[in-house]
Amino acid sequence: MNEPVAPGRVGDVRRRNLSLVLDSIARTPDAKPSRAQLSAATGLTKAAVSSLVADLVESGLVSEVGLYRDGERGRPGVGLELSTRRGVVGMEINVDYLSAGLLDLGGTLRIHRTLESGNRGQSPESVMSLLAGLVSDVAAEASAAGIMLLGGGLAVPGLVDSAAGTVATAPNLHWHGVALQLDRLLPDAPFGTVLHNEANCAALAELWYGHGLDFRDYLFISGEVGVGGGLVIGSELFAGPRGQAGEVGHMVVEPSGPDCSCGGHGCLESFAGQEAIFAEAGIAPGAASERLARLGEHLASGDPAALTAVARAGHYVGIAAASTARLMNLSAVVLGGHFTQMGPWIAPAVVESLADYAPGVVSPARVAVSELGQSAALLGAAGIALRSVLASPFSLTTSG
Repeated sequence: MNEPVAPGRVGDVRRRNLSLVLDSIARTPDAKPSRAQLSAATGLTKAAVSSLVADLVESGLVSEVGLYRDGERGRPGVGLELSTRRGVVGMEINVDYLSAGLLDLGGTLRIHRTLESGNRGQSPESVMSLLAGLVSDVAAEASAAGIMLLGGGLAVPGLVDSAAGTVATAPNLHWHGVALQLDRLLPDAPFGTVLHNEANCAALAELWYGHGLDFRDYLFISGEVGVGGGLVIGSELFAGPRGQAGEVGHMVVEPSGPDCSCGGHGCLESFAGQEAIFAEAGIAPGAASERLARLGEHLASGDPAALTAVARAGHYVGIAAASTARLMNLSAVVLGGHFTQMGPWIAPAVVESLADYAPGVVSPARVAVSELGQSAALLGAAGIALRSVLASPFSLTTSG
């Protein structure tokens, strides 16, 4: 005798099926599948798909678009796509700037705002207050455009506990054991805001929107005031058992090197972080964006000090990449952050260093410079939030 299905189990089935249908729509953004096509793709009955789609449309997660005829016979179908009237917010706290941006469910970055801010040594409360103001501006723009915000992700340059919403250590911000008030950023968003490591977010953005479309296994190295890293293996982020894998910036590349903010010495960050490059290149103090612009001008003009400074940084980046590639069996390296602006000059030095220390492991063609620029970490944080929404639509539907 068959055991009756408990209501909770029925709810679980519907929850899974809503995610299945929503994921199928997300995977075919250009096709704009009809209900019949979704039925064929998911194996669900047409009646079940129609009921699920009705809930998704009612919740605002999915929009109906146009009419088209699938073949010569049959009634015209109505296409379906992820709604551009729903979105998530990506946020980033870095040492010298804050940023926030709106990503709609279709994956388009609709708004991107950046605020220069010297955050090193500032209290977490004051930095979060500034960020909340920036997010409020983005939320106001979203509201004016008729876009409802569902959740968000915040990227921070340090080791974090996402579940607890705490920063274990962010040496370049001088933050240690800090609990951030995430609920003040998007107080009305049903999915809230989740904290992430900045370099991991940038590595994921590269996976979803950049060179990760071609590389399945790579080391992402992000140059900012510090140097961060993310490991992608089999098109999945590998963060390790405690979420701290990929901290390439604090890999020792020169045992007799200078002291580092992490408490060690000889770390990659001491040779390839912004301050190290600026000092070696003779770039006078000032705002980071202005110093990067001056460095670019010096590089373009062939200034020997600038060329030497960037080549030196690339040499040490190559050492770190070579060790990581051998240890993790990786075959590609992607350079992001401020390295993107130094791409034509730093990439050859990285290639040469890899050839010296790991010959044949990473080919020159698989050393790439990210095209995402300063938006990478923000895009990754928003992308994680977007995928959380797509994985859990049940709470937003009329059935939830």
